[in-house]
Amino acid sequence: MEFSSKYIYPFSILGLDAKVKEAIDESEQNYKVEILKKVFGLIDLTTLNSTDTKAKVKEMCFKVNGFQKEFPSFPNVAALCVYPSLVATAKESLSINGIGIASVAAGFPSSQTFLDVKTLESKMAIDNGASEIDIVISIGEFLSGNFQFVYDEIAAIKAVIGKKHLKVILETGALIDPFKIWEASIVAMNAGADFIKTSTGKIQPAATVQAAVVMVEAIKQFNKMTGKKVGFKPAGGISKGHDAVIYYTIVKQSLGEEWLNSEYFRIGASSLANSLLCEVGFLESGIMPEITYF
Repeated sequence: MEFSSKYIYPFSILGLDAKVKEAIDESEQNYKVEILKKVFGLIDLTTLNSTDTKAKVKEMCFKVNGFQKEFPSFPNVAALCVYPSLVATAKESLSINGIGIASVAAGFPSSQTFLDVKTLESKMAIDNGASEIDIVISIGEFLSGNFQFVYDEIAAIKAVIGKKHLKVILETGALIDPFKIWEASIVAMNAGADFIKTSTGKIQPAATVQAAVVMVEAIKQFNKMTGKKVGFKPAGGISKGHDAVIYYTIVKQSLGEEWLNSEYFRIGASSLANSLLCEVGFLESGIMPEITYF
C-alpha cells in the first residue's frame, strides 16, 4: 500500500524497551487521586459475556444513571459497551446525557464472517442507538499480508456508520511482533478508524505496555502526516489503577494533554471502575474500602 512507506517505524528493540521503562517509571508520579478520578471518566464500562441479558444491561445503566449521586466527586464513565442485540436496551435504560453507547460488531471477536454481515451488523447497531462501533480487523488476512483486504473492510464499515466513531481492534496479542502492531495501526487509521484499540480481551496477552507505546507513536506520526487526530483505547486485563495510569502516562508522554479526554482516549474495562473507587478511597482516607458499586 503506497501510504505505508511514508511512515517510519521509530523503534529499535532497545529503544522500545527503554520507552516502555520510561512510561512505567513516570506513571508512579501520576498515581494520585486527581488522575485516578480523571481516568475513571475515560472508562468504557463493558459487559461482553455470552451470559449477558437485558436485565444485566438495565442494571448496569441504572448504576450509571445514579453514579454521581453516590460519588459526586468523580466524573461518570465515558461509555457503555455491549453486544449489538443489547444496544436498544442500553439506549432505553440510560437516562443521563453525555454517556456513549458503544457496540461491538462485525463478527466480534473473531471477525470471521462475510463483509455484508459485518456492515449490516454495524449499521443495525447504529440504528438501534449505538454512538460508537468497535470492530476487530481480519487478523488472518492481515498476518497473511493481505493489507488491502483489511483496509477495504474497515473503509466499508466506516462508510456505513458515517460520523459515528469507529474503534478498530488490532488484537495485538495475536500480532506478537511490534512492527506488525505498527503496520496494523497505520492501515487502520488510513482506512478511517477514529480510534485504534489494543484487544478484545478474548486473546492473551491483551493490552500490553509495549503495544500501547507502538500504537500511540503511530497515532502521533499519523497526526503529523494528515492533521487528523485518532484516539487510543487499551482494553483487556486492565483492572487496577496502577495499570490504567501507565496507559494514561504513555498517552501524555507521546501525544500530550489534548489527547487526555474521552474524545481521544478510552480504557476498556469491566472491573477497573470498582478498583478505582476503592483505590481513591484508600488514598484519601488511608483505609481500603470495599466498594462493588458496578
